[in-house]
Amino acid sequence: MSVRTAAAIAVVAGVVTTLLPLSATAVSAAPVADDQAVLRTEMGAPVPSGSLTRGGATETFDLTVKNPTGKTVQYKPWMLVDRTGPSRLQKDDVVFKVDAVDAPATKSSVGQQDGGWQGLFYPATAGGKESGAGFDIPANGTMTWKVTIGLGAHYPTNDGDFTLTATSWNNSVAPGGADSHLFKVAPQIKAGELKTWFKQVSSGKDGQEQRAYLDLNYRATGEGTFDTALATTLSLSHPGEQKADFRLQALIDGRWQDLEGTYDRYELPRIPKGFGASDGVRTLPLRVSLGKNTGLTKKTVITMEAEVSHAEGNTYPFENSSVQFPLAPIVETVPPSGTPSGSPSPAPTPSTTPSTTPVVQRAVATTTGNANPTTTAASTGSLAHTGADSGTGLYAGLAAALVALGAAAAWLGRRRRTAA
Repeated sequence: MSVRTAAAIAVVAGVVTTLLPLSATAVSAAPVADDQAVLRTEMGAPVPSGSLTRGGATETFDLTVKNPTGKTVQYKPWMLVDRTGPSRLQKDDVVFKVDAVDAPATKSSVGQQDGGWQGLFYPATAGGKESGAGFDIPANGTMTWKVTIGLGAHYPTNDGDFTLTATSWNNSVAPGGADSHLFKVAPQIKAGELKTWFKQVSSGKDGQEQRAYLDLNYRATGEGTFDTALATTLSLSHPGEQKADFRLQALIDGRWQDLEGTYDRYELPRIPKGFGASDGVRTLPLRVSLGKNTGLTKKTVITMEAEVSHAEGNTYPFENSSVQFPLAPIVETVPPSGTPSGSPSPAPTPSTTPSTTPVVQRAVATTTGNANPTTTAASTGSLAHTGADSGTGLYAGLAAALVALGAAAAWLGRRRRTAA
């Protein structure tokens, strides 16, 4: 029995009232007392023997449940598939049927709680499945069923052999009493896995914003490919109750595009079906910042987590990765010290050839007959003037002085003539 299957069976002992095999139907059942975890399951050799093929012939084996105690014990069958390979199984990827041999009339179905493949069977009475009914194994008695197993036509190409374990979901099988069988799948492949990981590229000020840049990487190993597109859900979180107001973008088709999220969960672009080891590493660049409505006031450690699942069918996540990084809120720009408060800034006039010589801007008082002087601002920030300027004032002053000198000379001339 694999480690994963053993762990799943162990979990049942503690949470049987909540871990039920039917994902679509809620079934309530009281846990069996520890002294009733006494049954043992035995699986006969499959007939015909050999490897299973996709869409090919099925195999059958006898499943016998034994009760070695002197009292009746209820058995609620649970057949667990533990596959090798990264793809989750759909309900019809494994053919499953159960017929009674030395037991009450029986019906069977497939459940997929928590994304697993689980074969179930129950008494063929009305409401047997819905009520979660089981089989009462008599004291010192046995019951036997014939189980048929096979592969559906669409069994994933990147999944290989699988182990089938016969246990019970009401914890009535004794520890170590669950039998299992390894079914080979042809053609044989080297089963791999899907690996995802984050790489933090940078974090810090980018223009006016504090941004973190990260790469989310995907790589498949082993043989075969995924026969569905892969969907990724990305979540962002931080300690505390403040609103973060995350801004998440992905580099798609060569440009940064906003990703819309709900409750800080975002759907990333899907990886098309057929993704496999030959595709190498697939990288999606991401960048994240805090919006202006954030309640975070200082640098905070952010957790980013990605969950990967099939985009259709059995969409329970099968791969996840996470990373932590610091992020700070937007830094508000403050005018530099020494800037006069309330002083107007001249509006720049477009110029195709801006001056490289610094010009000191100054205000000029002029006396001119132009009642509406025109003032424009050069691209350097200096003022350009039309009409009277400082040169005009100089000439006007000289003219006035000459006029005054002429008037003084005339007055002196008149005084001399009067004296004579």
